[in-house]
Amino acid sequence: MNKAIDLRVGFVPLARTTFDIPLASELTIQARSALTGGGLALVGPESLVTSLQEAKAAAEGLAEQALDLLLVFQATFADSTMLLTLAEAVDAPLLIWAVPEARSGGRLRLNSFCGINLGAHALARHGHRYDYLYAPPADAQALERVRLLAQAGRAYRLLRGARIGRVGENPVGLDTCQLDREALASRFDLEVVQIDLEETFEKVRAAASQEVGSAYQDLKTRLDGLDEVDQSALRRTLGTYLALGKTAKQQGLAGLAVRCWPEFFTDLGCAACGAMSLLSDEGTPCSCEADVNGTITQLVLQWISGEPAFGTDIVSFDLEEDTIVVWHCGLAPLAMADPEVRPRATIHSNRKLPLLMEFPLKPGRITVARLSEATGDYRLVVGSGEMLRAPMSFSGTSGVLRFDRPADQVLDIMLSEGLEHHVSLTYGDHGPTLLALAEMLKLPVLHL
Repeated sequence: MNKAIDLRVGFVPLARTTFDIPLASELTIQARSALTGGGLALVGPESLVTSLQEAKAAAEGLAEQALDLLLVFQATFADSTMLLTLAEAVDAPLLIWAVPEARSGGRLRLNSFCGINLGAHALARHGHRYDYLYAPPADAQALERVRLLAQAGRAYRLLRGARIGRVGENPVGLDTCQLDREALASRFDLEVVQIDLEETFEKVRAAASQEVGSAYQDLKTRLDGLDEVDQSALRRTLGTYLALGKTAKQQGLAGLAVRCWPEFFTDLGCAACGAMSLLSDEGTPCSCEADVNGTITQLVLQWISGEPAFGTDIVSFDLEEDTIVVWHCGLAPLAMADPEVRPRATIHSNRKLPLLMEFPLKPGRITVARLSEATGDYRLVVGSGEMLRAPMSFSGTSGVLRFDRPADQVLDIMLSEGLEHHVSLTYGDHGPTLLALAEMLKLPVLHL
């Protein structure tokens, strides 16, 4: 999986005819051109909106769209009625944008800033959340801010109404993976669908031999050592991959949280890790130990980055080298493998059954996150750093990471805050987008 992210922005330019309409139109054209040139898809009225009636018509049209951001461009001064009409009708994060005006010594041609000042006051009094820009139409930093907010808005839109499959229950003693179904529904409008573990096993056992064989041949082109592991157990892992994939598709599940032990080993006779790796690689993120909040975090990172996300443990610190080790048994997406090392099929280090993926994580910038309930309420944990090129620290999938803050501080935050033992990561610098999303979701942020 490595998908380009399509971002849809509702664009509405506001103006009053008593101001310099030709100049306002020119600036609006410049803004449109810069935004579309940056890869954003703009929807909304083509011409300046200059009356409450036109604003209502624009609001009705945009209310039917799946928007990642509503951008109201204050081309000239206008009273707050048009902006409020749009804010109340369109269910999308709101950005208001005013443009600077040259001090000519003559007529105030636009009075754009006063327009968003008036609008911001009205929005605040009516309880509407918003971001703002004060910059020329083609300003590079402003355009990057629009893109960032649209990316966060896309994750915000996709999260609301998402369905997560929970296969089985979290193991006893793993309180970090407990589920609060009602809180997720009320805070994020998110549904958790319970899936019976034994019914899943039956679907695995019934997986068509031809489909399993096809999955085997495809995986053989990407993974060494398939012939060296227990073939019956391997086929059951591939059957798990097929069965879970079909369940996700049939039930419209964006991601899965799977009780991976002990029953996959004791009752089905295989590891779930390899199946979860393949599904995450294809865009259906999976967390082990039925960690629903972990899966949600992976989804958010995937929606923002357009790349797979990996749910992992932090298992080791070297305070002198200022590095930590992230590791999990073998469920990292294959897309994260160091290109200089060919991934291998392996067995679980404790249970001695396949299929697990074994490779070191590729070097590069990464973003770490966690939807945390450590305090009893939700917070978003956010961190960033550099994954270093290094040999495997432990069997399975692992990486050596240097956070942007000292390792001893990361260790202290994790333990003093009592954070969950799972974090999620994806490649790229996405911290600012996560912070914008946290604002949209009204989530406190803890910086790791």
